[in-house]
Amino acid sequence: MQFGLMVRGQSEQGEDMNARFQELCEQVRLADQLGFASITKGSHYSAYPLQDFQQLPFLSRMAAEAPNLRLNAGIVLLSLHKPQDIAEQLASIDVMTGGKVIFGAGLGYREVEFRAFGTTQKERVKRFVENLEAIKRLWTEEKVDMKASHFELIGASCPTKPIQKPHPPIWIAANSDPGIKRAAKLGDCWYINPHNRLDTTQRQIEVYKQALDEAGKPFPDELPMRREVFVAKTREEAIKLCRPHLEIKYKVYHQWGQDKAMPEGDDDLGMDFDELIRDRFLLGSTDEVAEQIIGLSKTLGVNHLIMSVHWPGMSQSLVLDTMRLLAEEVFPKVRQGI
Repeated sequence: MQFGLMVRGQSEQGEDMNARFQELCEQVRLADQLGFASITKGSHYSAYPLQDFQQLPFLSRMAAEAPNLRLNAGIVLLSLHKPQDIAEQLASIDVMTGGKVIFGAGLGYREVEFRAFGTTQKERVKRFVENLEAIKRLWTEEKVDMKASHFELIGASCPTKPIQKPHPPIWIAANSDPGIKRAAKLGDCWYINPHNRLDTTQRQIEVYKQALDEAGKPFPDELPMRREVFVAKTREEAIKLCRPHLEIKYKVYHQWGQDKAMPEGDDDLGMDFDELIRDRFLLGSTDEVAEQIIGLSKTLGVNHLIMSVHWPGMSQSLVLDTMRLLAEEVFPKVRQGI
């Protein structure tokens, strides 16, 4: 089991973002020291009411703070972009880090983002598929000719190729069943989202396995999953400490319409907090959280857990204490129990 740290970098309006950036640097350095395997940075544009740092500049900078960690661009909102740009940027980071990039790719779901980039949600699947094909070709072919719905490559090249061969791992994020089938067909693995209830994910892992069989592909060696995680002496204390901050994040998700992208029957992030956390997040004592992670490994096959332990307004000391508690008490129990 590998453990990764989700570094959201999101803060409420009015906060000093330079100070928050220095705190994130400290978190990433500690993750490197504690033996985490990766750091992950997500991507959103027009993130009001939150402030944020952009994904690829942030990961490039963090490579200097944490030379041992893999860097997960998780996720690139691929439907918004042009493949030439994404291929060259990620290849450059892969070379500069000695081959440590993970390419997380997803559709996106916010109309404000699609419109700002001159596209619509109606076009997102086609653009995603075309962009992904082009990026793979740019990474593996010397010259590429390809005419798509929103770009044309004419003898195009990615002159600096990634170190990882044939290319960096491609993790495709998906909430819905059609998206999971697409992940099985086009990606190296399904990047399991942090929002769905675990019973939903247990059903969807069967969708994924069937889609892999239909594509003639084996179950992946690496199956990543993102979860909200918090530990304390007891479950009650863990919930009390993280609730004010986790509530802010999920109220924003609900405002943004994240739940509209989730499967029917598990598509309401606006419910009461006590109901929201049930069977969805990993919260509790070190023993309880370790058992929950072991369960994810045994029932789903998850072997790279990307953990969010920091939400808007949370103090730096609480974040660092949580990271230490995870590394010193939870990780050993998980590895012993798998």
